[in-house]
Amino acid sequence: MDAQLLAFTGVAAGMVALPGADFTVVVRNALASRRSGVVTALGVAGGLLVHTALAVAGLAAVLVTMPVLFRTVQLLGGAYVLWLGLSALFAWRRRPAEADRTAQPEAGPVQKELGRSLRQGFLTNALNPKAPVLFLSLLPQFVPDGQPPLPRTLLLAAVVVVLALIWFPAVALLVDRLGRWLRRPRTARAIEGGSGAALTALGLVLVTGPLLR
Repeated sequence: MDAQLLAFTGVAAGMVALPGADFTVVVRNALASRRSGVVTALGVAGGLLVHTALAVAGLAAVLVTMPVLFRTVQLLGGAYVLWLGLSALFAWRRRPAEADRTAQPEAGPVQKELGRSLRQGFLTNALNPKAPVLFLSLLPQFVPDGQPPLPRTLLLAAVVVVLALIWFPAVALLVDRLGRWLRRPRTARAIEGGSGAALTALGLVLVTGPLLR
């Protein structure tokens, strides 16, 4: 394995593992059930697949050079993350700290629950406006001189998606493993309130912040 690919793998691993909206949504859904957490993680990886495919195809460059389109994506992403955060905060306010029912996922069809988890993971990542800029600026740095760019960028994109498929399900499984403690009424309520506040803050930054370029 060449040195540039090893270096990129290290950079990409740090990028994937960096706590953010993806991490918060995976943890929050994993508290409901292991299955929901893992499916949310798969949705996040699906969102990364979209971003890497756009970067490889060069479409991310179009997005970056069109401020109106970029701002639209930024607002959509921010609004969605903000909605997730506010939903978590409303649930936190409604939930008594002493209610043992917080340890159990809500009743309902499993298929509907998993579909919602997959959608949340996918949209949280796919609507992240920073990702196209990040991939567009990062991938070309690790294409050796004289090597065809398309096969190399495809390989680099695959590395990012594989890392996400390892990291986020691992986070979901770890949360589930610690579930007996994390799902205690007071602990679960604190985590839900904290995740809601974090997602709300991230959404507000994206919606009200300046154009990210």
